[in-house]
Amino acid sequence: MATTSKPLDELFHDMLKDVYYAERQILKALPKMAKAAKSPELKKAFETHRTETEGQVERLSEVFEIIGKAPRAKTCDAILGILEEGKAVMEDYADSPALDAGLVASAQAVEHYEMARYGTLKAWAQQLGHKDAVTLLAATLAEETKTDEALTQLGGPANLAAVAKAA
Repeated sequence: MATTSKPLDELFHDMLKDVYYAERQILKALPKMAKAAKSPELKKAFETHRTETEGQVERLSEVFEIIGKAPRAKTCDAILGILEEGKAVMEDYADSPALDAGLVASAQAVEHYEMARYGTLKAWAQQLGHKDAVTLLAATLAEETKTDEALTQLGGPANLAAVAKAA
């Protein structure tokens, strides 16, 4: 089997397109999650993260510019699957006291995917000498990490509420 040599900058560009697609899909999902959430704090967290995500899409556009490419999306099957699971939680648990707990879990799956991708992109940008891209990607990684931590804080009360109402 013949192999072709594909350089790291090509892989970086490919994953950048993947994350760009993912962020745009997340922008569509967040208002639905906010609407479904029962807890005012969870609704607010989803709304806040939507605003952050808009900024993250802007940063990704800047990274494309840094590497001399137009911002383009490539279908990300991973995020589609994660978002589909979140949609199923909203449908299957709409009237359940466990809904918010499920929404937190779904949102954290999204955050963990993003944290993995941004961590990799940041490391590759560093290797490729894209210092300005490293700064942009680090800023987004920090936001995703902060959002994950906020979701963990919201998850405790959501889990307790789901257990208390089920008893």
